Amino acid sequence: MSIGTVLGVLREEFPEVTISKIRFLEAEGLIEPQRTPSGYRKFTAEDVERLANVLRMQRDHYLPLKVIRDHLDALERGEQVSLPAPAAPSRDLVEGVSEVDGERPTASRIGRAELLAAAEVDEAALAEWESYGLIVPHEDGGYDIEAVAVAKLVADLGGFGLEPRHLRAVKAAAEREAGLVEQVVAPLRRHRNPQTRAHAEATATELATLSVRLHAALLQSALRVRVP
Repeated sequence: MSIGTVLGVLREEFPEVTISKIRFLEAEGLIEPQRTPSGYRKFTAEDVERLANVLRMQRDHYLPLKVIRDHLDALERGEQVSLPAPAAPSRDLVEGVSEVDGERPTASRIGRAELLAAAEVDEAALAEWESYGLIVPHEDGGYDIEAVAVAKLVADLGGFGLEPRHLRAVKAAAEREAGLVEQVVAPLRRHRNPQTRAHAEATATELATLSVRLHAALLQSALRVRVP
């Protein structure tokens, strides 16, 4: 089957799936369709069933792609494996971003004193970062747990002479990227099908991951151009 035919088959159960989504799953090693001599993808019935299983495990169990890939590969090897227990949706849009120095905070919100201690910064530094919008407290004075990672990274960059005023462009770029992701997932969140609404978060995760990869690739490319 062509990728267009596969899309039509999958949309009967997964109305939100797109060709870009199928290509993304291929790039992540979830499927390996054959190629014609001219380079067109050709999918077998087994490929389509594997894709459907991947989409179900994402939608119903919130499993990361690596876990899904390992599970399906084990089944194809004939191993008797059980499906991992359903997990709560992750707060992390990009895998690993909330982990700093190998530590993952367990709370979803923290207070100011906890943030200062976790990030190992003083009150003056935090106040300066807030003045530039790099860290934004909630109305109750609390912070999302991601603020710990942001604070540590801002402090590390400061060690190279990059001041908060230099990082405003990075914050603005991140907000623009978040807006692009929201444009894509907003219709899914408003969908009548509750499973489609639940799948919106998995879609946001994939889009955020791709956006971070693109940013890294563009940055590396720009640096190479400037190296004499």
